Amino acid sequence: MAVPRKIAYLVLFLLFLVAFGTTGYMLLLDLSFLDGLYMTVITISTVGYTEVAEMTKPAQAFSIVLIVTSVGSVGFIVSRIGYFFKEGHLYEVWRKTKMEKNIQTMVNHYIICGSGETGKYIMNAFKNRAEKFVVIDKDQETIDELKEADYNYIMGDATHEDVLKHAGIDKAAGLVASLSKDADNVFVVLTARQMNKDLNIVARAIEPNAHTKLKRAGADHTVSPNEIGGRKMAAMLLKPSITYFMDSIIHTEDITLDLEEIQVSPQSSLCDMPLKNARISTKTGLIVLAIRKEKNERFRFNPGAEEVLEANDKLIVIGQHEQIESLRSLAKEKL
Repeated sequence: MAVPRKIAYLVLFLLFLVAFGTTGYMLLLDLSFLDGLYMTVITISTVGYTEVAEMTKPAQAFSIVLIVTSVGSVGFIVSRIGYFFKEGHLYEVWRKTKMEKNIQTMVNHYIICGSGETGKYIMNAFKNRAEKFVVIDKDQETIDELKEADYNYIMGDATHEDVLKHAGIDKAAGLVASLSKDADNVFVVLTARQMNKDLNIVARAIEPNAHTKLKRAGADHTVSPNEIGGRKMAAMLLKPSITYFMDSIIHTEDITLDLEEIQVSPQSSLCDMPLKNARISTKTGLIVLAIRKEKNERFRFNPGAEEVLEANDKLIVIGQHEQIESLRSLAKEKL
């Protein structure tokens, strides 16, 4: 039983004792409510003030029962409430309530299912980019770590619909299935896709044949950490300078450059404008690496100056965070 619920039960029992005593004295001594409450308080607290009416034999017997019942109970209740405040449980209740409210109000956020080694890197990346996310995990030790890091979390099984619903899957922008078993990731992807058809889902694949199963279940993208790790280790030996450059772009703590995808809004002044006239590099300082057309999944790398920007084109650019935000405004707003 959670500590707050225990405290609530103890307080309810104390209120019951007060109500029981007040009612008893009102009936036995023909007292008003305030006088009955006064008699109850001085009795259960054993302060020994003068009674407000002459005690009858039934009232004396009632007082004995009330004292025997309440003295030990009141002492225990007061000590437990004191411990509750002393140990900081009140702050924990407040923090959890605030977190639950944050989760309920999230829109266009990301759901991370599983916070193992892979999940930790994902959380760090989201945190550094100030993205909204909630983590689902069922391991108590992991939950304690998430609590310590002040992340939004839900303790539960990510394969269950009610847990995903609690995480706001209907309002989420994307989901990462990063559990330790392929079967669990397939089930999460399948469930998530049924609950939100527009959700962008990235799933972790452990076994080589898991990619196909995850795609069939509804994953938009699949990633094998072992495969990526192997390629990077080889690249560090064969192409160390390129690897170092890419790490400086996507690494976590002191990002100077970043790769970003910016979509051109139909209302933007960039629409139907040749790249040379858009003067993106001049206005923002960014380098346009590639363009991806809405009806073509292939990227056009190093686009020419005559390339015309169209609505919903996606620009792959490299630069600093402030420069990227500047282009984001150009791509969305009509000047």
